[in-house]
Amino acid sequence: MLPQANRLKHWRDFKAVYQKGIRRYGRHLTVRGLHLPRVSHENGLRSGKLQLNPKNLPPTRIGISVSQKVSKKAVVRNRLKRQIRAALRQLLPRLKPGWHVIVGVRPSALECDYAQFLQELEQLLVDAEVINGH
Repeated sequence: MLPQANRLKHWRDFKAVYQKGIRRYGRHLTVRGLHLPRVSHENGLRSGKLQLNPKNLPPTRIGISVSQKVSKKAVVRNRLKRQIRAALRQLLPRLKPGWHVIVGVRPSALECDYAQFLQELEQLLVDAEVINGH
């Protein structure tokens, strides 16, 4: 499981990411992300302009979407979600704060293993600038 603070759960959040977020497509996965910066007003009042303060950003929240188009069997869809969650747990310390991310699974993901998910997910998150490329 992902930590409670890192779960994207409400339909409003999913809807906002789908409508306003960026998209990055891979062979087996799709990543959609929406950056939600928080502005520090106390810093902005002193300098005369508003500035972004990374300390005020909430942790990155992640949702996973596996459609019935991928598989009609819930057992298969849940296995895919568990594998993706495990890959995300490894990448979690490297994620920048203040993002809402949805990981979508394509039907071709049925033939993937954990290492392929980890590699593709890392590349898509780097492309979306959710994690640094180093």
